[in-house]
Amino acid sequence: MKTSSKTFISLVIALMVGCTINAQFFKKLAKKAEKAAERTVERRVERETSEKTDQALDSILEPGSGGKQTPNVGNQGGNQGGSAPNNTNNSPSSNTTAGAGVSSGEKSITIYSKFDYVPGDKLLFFDDFGNDFIGDFPSKWNTNGSGEVVTVGNSPQRWMELMPGHNIYYIPNTPSLPEDYTIEFDMLTHGMDNNTSSTAGIEVLLTDDENFQAGLHYAKVWIPVGQYAAFGIDAKNHIHGKGSIINSEVQSDIRKAVLNQPHISIAVNNSRFRLWVNEEKYVDIPQMVPEGKLTTLKFKTNALKDGKEKIFISNLKVAEGGVDLRRKLLSEGKVSTNGILFDVGSANIQPQSMGIIRQISQVLQQEPSMKLKIVGHTDADGSNESNLKLSKDRAESVKNALVSVYGVSTDRLISEGKGESEPVGDNNTPDGKAQNRRVEFIKQ
Repeated sequence: MKTSSKTFISLVIALMVGCTINAQFFKKLAKKAEKAAERTVERRVERETSEKTDQALDSILEPGSGGKQTPNVGNQGGNQGGSAPNNTNNSPSSNTTAGAGVSSGEKSITIYSKFDYVPGDKLLFFDDFGNDFIGDFPSKWNTNGSGEVVTVGNSPQRWMELMPGHNIYYIPNTPSLPEDYTIEFDMLTHGMDNNTSSTAGIEVLLTDDENFQAGLHYAKVWIPVGQYAAFGIDAKNHIHGKGSIINSEVQSDIRKAVLNQPHISIAVNNSRFRLWVNEEKYVDIPQMVPEGKLTTLKFKTNALKDGKEKIFISNLKVAEGGVDLRRKLLSEGKVSTNGILFDVGSANIQPQSMGIIRQISQVLQQEPSMKLKIVGHTDADGSNESNLKLSKDRAESVKNALVSVYGVSTDRLISEGKGESEPVGDNNTPDGKAQNRRVEFIKQ
């Protein structure tokens, strides 16, 4: 009987302790749920606010569009006139893929409102590998190693895979690099994680050597892809007889960017070297490039695990120009640019063009009494009437961007379209057509 009483008392005590523990557990669980709900609401409000801001700007910069549109990087080689580009390709139906599929996501046009990169307007080289067979090394390139054109997942976009190896260079067949030029390309990574080497990355090299060496004179940057820490972007130059004047690591954290198909932009103006990853500028060194020495662009990868970690590039564009339009507008009272890009046959401004429009806005802010005429021009594809309307719409889109994004007073701007009536190039050639598709800013 005593034993039964003790057992009963012990059981009651255990139940009471259990209830207390359960009560504490559920109390903590309730607090966690409450905090989680708060975080969910905060994220939703933030997302909805961002979406409304995006839609407002998109309605300005992409007339007739109610929502966001992904920037069209693939058409940067031209095709801004009235006719659609010819994307016919004769590749076989079989695909070589890079493994897992890629989710590129949408880039909001809002992030480009502070983007100060100005692309060159005379095209020297462009390659999206659209004319190459899947599995082949691209026809416009050279290498001392290996590489191939691939597709990734279900996307039709083509990429060149840069194979790992010691001192393996990839050289596009560009003309000799001029004094002022820009370089752009899309980059894709696969298999990068916390075990990726701190020395893994892609190197962009400007050199005086046309073959497979670093050269006697060069300027280069190394873009890291490792994920376990924030690795900086390395910048280095070399001048024969003087050695490396610049050899530094620029602090940066681009870990998320390199996993999400970043767009790399580089501008060279005499000795000045600048580099952007997406819309963020990370490198701006005034005296990095040995002037008048460098002729050739090269790429190479470093420290990738063979078969696991991969780097691809596509949409390589090299263009002469990229000069500071602000000084030219102030000194000459007029500038003409092919760098403001529009969707084919429309007045929708491509987001990467915002750097030029931003520079124009800065001139107007500095000179409060200045008024500008914005004139749109097209190539001769299409009818005279349609091209005249298109040129007017494009000039008006640029005006609207200056007013709505950068706060320029509308009474300081007038827009006009000339259609195909004032060509500066031969409309029978692709290069001539590209020259004719332009926007002029004229001081009034």
